[in-house]
Amino acid sequence: MPRAGTIWLRAVLALAGSAVLLWLATVALVLLAGATPRIRSADAILVLGAAQYNGRPSPVLRARIDHAIALYRQGLAPRIVFTGGVGRGDTLSEGEVARRYAEEHGVPPEAIMVERVGMTSAESVSAAAALMRAEGLTTALVVSDRFHMLRLELLTRRAGLRPFRAPTPDSPIDRVPGQRWRYVLRESLIFPAAALIGGR
Repeated sequence: MPRAGTIWLRAVLALAGSAVLLWLATVALVLLAGATPRIRSADAILVLGAAQYNGRPSPVLRARIDHAIALYRQGLAPRIVFTGGVGRGDTLSEGEVARRYAEEHGVPPEAIMVERVGMTSAESVSAAAALMRAEGLTTALVVSDRFHMLRLELLTRRAGLRPFRAPTPDSPIDRVPGQRWRYVLRESLIFPAAALIGGR
């Protein structure tokens, strides 16, 4: 019979192998979710926040807003919901900066809803979902970067919404392969935590 030490070694190797396979599967799911949009009519377009600089949207946030505006102009949803709280050292929320930008680009104020308190994706989605449910809105085209789609689908479902993936087609992050992979790998570690314990 094998020695106890050999049995333990085999068990540890089997566990490590299973963990690696699970991680690789998660990486594949993150990539697949970002590569397979589900663009269709919805009650609202839900836009995840990103950095803003003294009232100006960062390139990443601007790409998300521009995509949301394009979806709105196609008639795919009558409302846009912007999210994002006030970052450290800032005086304006990401959601408020996005609202101003959208209005400057022709979106009527009555078509816009803003969530201004969320500091994480989970907080923003939860607060935005509450705003939407209060208006009887239950389906959403979810706009963010490709790497973000898998976790956002999980978070929006948990918040009581029916999500449809609408990843930003021309995000600055996707233009730099090294940066894109850094976010994908990071997301592959965050998603299991979000699935198991809520995550960020």
